[in-house]
Amino acid sequence: MSVTAPQGFTSAGIAVGLKSTGKPDLALVVNDGPEPASAVVFTSNRAQANPILWSRKVAQNGPARAIILNSGGANCFTGDFGYETTRLTAEAVAAAIGDADAEQILVCSTGLIGTGDQAFRDKIVSNVPSLAAALAADDTTAPAAILTTDSVEKTAVHVGEGWTIGAMAKGAGMLAPGLATMLVVITTDALLDGDALDRALRRATGASFDRLDSDGCMSTNDQVTLLASGASGVVPDADAFADALAAVCDSLAAQLQADAEGASHDIDIEVRGAASEADAVEVGRSVARNNLFKAAIFGNDPNWGRVLAAIGTTEAAFDPYQVDVSFNGVRLCHAGGPDRPVEECDLTPRRTHVEIDLFSGDHTATIRTNDLTHDYVHENSAYSS
Repeated sequence: MSVTAPQGFTSAGIAVGLKSTGKPDLALVVNDGPEPASAVVFTSNRAQANPILWSRKVAQNGPARAIILNSGGANCFTGDFGYETTRLTAEAVAAAIGDADAEQILVCSTGLIGTGDQAFRDKIVSNVPSLAAALAADDTTAPAAILTTDSVEKTAVHVGEGWTIGAMAKGAGMLAPGLATMLVVITTDALLDGDALDRALRRATGASFDRLDSDGCMSTNDQVTLLASGASGVVPDADAFADALAAVCDSLAAQLQADAEGASHDIDIEVRGAASEADAVEVGRSVARNNLFKAAIFGNDPNWGRVLAAIGTTEAAFDPYQVDVSFNGVRLCHAGGPDRPVEECDLTPRRTHVEIDLFSGDHTATIRTNDLTHDYVHENSAYSS
């Protein structure tokens, strides 16, 4: 179980023909708890899909009762017809689960931008009753139904003192931060109100999904949703809950990084000695988005010069001639110059750790990214086919 590990939730995933593979492509998570509450974080991309436009309104109306997610089509840039599809989907879910209004139903879509014709609408809306009929408290089918180019399901569970957090996520490409990245559904049976959930969620996403920058491409459909049922009756310590939620999000972010399209290296860029956390994030992101650096890692080349060139483009406070750079524990650059021979560094393992010390303060941050590979280019060149 994932999203149904906490009390008060049911979920289901079925195949409705959106994917040409015949694999599951429609998922539903329902909050049946006595004290429902919710919080949502959306993409900051100005180009937003119809489900995002709809869900933003739902999030402002109060606690969400359910969330439906489809893969196999983004329903983005499909005009008024696409927005109407989203509305009809929410209405169908509300009718199927009962005791709910359409304005309480969050909608998420993922897939190819521009996809969302009449056939797309019919396959979703007409199959909502079957999806609702499959809802179960011990469901294991929902995580697979939200995958697109993913090769594995991403789930996480945390068991607290009388309360639980469960989660599922999808994402393998277009992984770049903007408050959130990818589609994520998180559930908890803790007794918390919407404001408390919102604070905890924004803290967690800011230190996890917002620091996953696999390919520098921000999606139009990104949404991270946190639903609370209150079914445990337990009000957790605020810090304990926030720490647990952060750990769940961090686990999902690591799973997303490990499944990034075509990647052969998972790269953690740790920036230390920064004057501020913002500086550390800016420096780490400048390296994560540098194609020369990413190509070098693909070639197992610990090219520290490309790291210095990348961080020199930032406005962070540091002296580039005092910076140290290490790859996988081997310091190759000291005080802006050569240190150990590059032959002493082995980059053949998939996990790659790059440490940058700015010697400008006490702050640190880690940005997750991946290398730039032939497979990534090939997969994305052929995606629409």
